[in-house]
Amino acid sequence: MTTTADLPVVVIGAGPAGLAAAAHLVERGIEPLILEAGPAAASAVRDWSHVRLFSTWGEVTDPAAEKLLAPTGWTRPDAGRYPSGGDWAEQYLQPLADVLGDRVHLSATVTGVSRTGRDRIVDADREAQPFVVHFTSADGSEERVFARAVIDASGTWTTPSPAGASGLPALGEKTAADRIAYRVPDLKDPAVRARYAGRRTAVIGSGASAFTALATLADVAKDEPGTHAVWILRRGISGSTFGGGTADQLPARGALGLAAKAAVDNGHADAVTGFRTQAIERDGDGRLVLVGEDGRRLDPVDEVIVLTGFRPDLSFLSEIRLGLDERLQAPTELAPLIDPNQHSCGTVYPHGHRELSHPEPGIYLVGMKSYGRAPTFLAMTGYEQVRSITAAIAGDTESADRVELTLPETGVCGGAGLFDDPAAGQADGTGCCAAPAVALVQIGTSLPVAATEDTSSSGCCSA
Repeated sequence: MTTTADLPVVVIGAGPAGLAAAAHLVERGIEPLILEAGPAAASAVRDWSHVRLFSTWGEVTDPAAEKLLAPTGWTRPDAGRYPSGGDWAEQYLQPLADVLGDRVHLSATVTGVSRTGRDRIVDADREAQPFVVHFTSADGSEERVFARAVIDASGTWTTPSPAGASGLPALGEKTAADRIAYRVPDLKDPAVRARYAGRRTAVIGSGASAFTALATLADVAKDEPGTHAVWILRRGISGSTFGGGTADQLPARGALGLAAKAAVDNGHADAVTGFRTQAIERDGDGRLVLVGEDGRRLDPVDEVIVLTGFRPDLSFLSEIRLGLDERLQAPTELAPLIDPNQHSCGTVYPHGHRELSHPEPGIYLVGMKSYGRAPTFLAMTGYEQVRSITAAIAGDTESADRVELTLPETGVCGGAGLFDDPAAGQADGTGCCAAPAVALVQIGTSLPVAATEDTSSSGCCSA
């Protein structure tokens, strides 16, 4: 007779957190079943394969995953180098998915999660029932699987936030979709470059993704006259606008903010502050005019890049009893620890299965999805989350409760860095992220400009 304990743990998403969760489950002798909506493992990461992380290889691989990979002859790339999204996918995530083999189901889009025979209002014998997960396959067929627990590592990549300052799409935003992008464009792709070269582009956002877009547009402007960015900020410019700079314990992240500042200082971008987008209109030439809530109308632009963050898709969890913070849409116990109004990456308190639990036992949101709308997430946080959660599922409460994580301080988190040279901003070989001096990468060249004095204290980025 099959019991709930004999069932697999369903992992939604074959990205960094989902594959790490599967590796930890295998290590504990628990069978995972990974359902990935995309046609390949790490599909979301592959979408930004052109962008370089501001974390090193030493900070973006999981220990349990490394153990699983070791018998195949896999070795981790140089721990001090910075991978691109493409590197991360091809050199680590895909090999990990290959080792997991037929446990990974591709083109499997989860459409619903519930308790078997129980909708969300039924209490009777609820916790004794296995989870049931509905999904569609590539051919459109509908299937279901049963699970002892569910780990939702589906991320937030498919649900970017809109340009509208109210959290709703700005008026006209949907009809102007042909001129709006919600991802950092790959300006090394000739077709994509042609879209922005010699044109005026509005960049809406204030995080690392916006920094990357500004810096890459400034790079194009070096060779393509007429290329110009208009940086739209909902707030004013302050000392923290460009992140931690040389005080950032992740040098690549600090240099990224400085590169964005250089784009403004060198005249490749104009900053418009205190502008909250209410509408996007077309002028007589088909160009876009952004209209603010205060009535301001900006000069027309040819393109708009909206980089205002992401939000979790909770639609397929409607029959599950989740405990979510009303602001961040993160687990109730976790939300105060990650509130971006109070915390940066480095001040997030270590957390595990208890902070990630819900009124519905046995279901967990992990990785970027666990942070809801908070942008302050690092891969190593997700790896510690799934280590704790899988220990809890296995009944090893002592290990699950032993949560230890040290994160690099300061800066803007949740995005990726900009380096043409994979070794740019590399640490000094000691294994720590705070190098004696941090070089600002000059836009338009792979060579650093004069190094600036580092005022940060030394400290390691890895737990």
